[in-house]
Amino acid sequence: MTTANGERVVIALGGNAMTGPDGDATPDAQLCAVEAAVGPVADLVAGGAQVVLTHGNGPQVGNLLIKNQLAAHVVPPVPLDWCGAQTQATIGVLLLNALDRALAARGVNRPVAVVATRTLVDAADPGFDAPAKPVGRYFSAHEAERGRAHGEVWRSFGDRGWRRVVASPEPQEIIDAPAVDALLAAGFIVVAAGGGGVPVVRADGGFRGVEAVIDKDLAAQLLARHVSATTMVIATNVEYAMTGYGTPDQRPIRRTTPARLRAYAAEGEFAGGSMGPKVEAAVRFVETGGKRAAITSLEHIGDAADGKAGTVIEL
Repeated sequence: MTTANGERVVIALGGNAMTGPDGDATPDAQLCAVEAAVGPVADLVAGGAQVVLTHGNGPQVGNLLIKNQLAAHVVPPVPLDWCGAQTQATIGVLLLNALDRALAARGVNRPVAVVATRTLVDAADPGFDAPAKPVGRYFSAHEAERGRAHGEVWRSFGDRGWRRVVASPEPQEIIDAPAVDALLAAGFIVVAAGGGGVPVVRADGGFRGVEAVIDKDLAAQLLARHVSATTMVIATNVEYAMTGYGTPDQRPIRRTTPARLRAYAAEGEFAGGSMGPKVEAAVRFVETGGKRAAITSLEHIGDAADGKAGTVIEL
């Protein structure tokens, strides 16, 4: 580990780090997954880095939406921003406890804090006019109709069933970034902006939650910029971003530049619902002053932070 002492690194853990290998989101599966995920993070901290950890929350929000749906005739469904806030707390505490144990095992005495984080979006974002981001599981047409009765938007996916769709607006500001910055300065490892942050808009002199989800990687790069991080690592289930992914001609992208990745993206190399947002987030971070971004698998987080593993993006 050669990460410079005191260097600020933002690590964005993908949803696969929060569930079992088969996507199992039972409490036991989530506990085991989180325990495995924090090992490389603790190694990075032991090497001297200041770390901010963000995470996905798709499976967990999906579970809450199912509870909303199945219990709608008994208790009112809670709004989507509430679901995001609840998962920030639940996953945050799992990460906090797991990091405490992992650091102690390495002889490192560093406090960990979880920040409930809001992300500002524009109330006029076009995504609100045409919700398109699927959330939760597939349901029958009858069950979808029950959701629509509560003001939700649902879309048919043919034989697979119906899914709720929501807005996924562009993140503009991580409102609680100053709290993250202060905790970092005080020596804390910080878990923040989970699930992209709780989406809010300006209203009545303050903020109001909205029914939306924010891409966690786009939010992570915004947070990284707010706290003057030098490096951002996006951890996913593959070691590299690739060209020709899923074909006999697939090739790993190793060291590259923002311009080259934008060219690949323009050629349709990255799927919109998976690698596309990760590439866009990494490129934005470097284009706006970050030293390095990397996309890699969990076990290579430390080397990726040093530019020695994964898809490494630098100017």
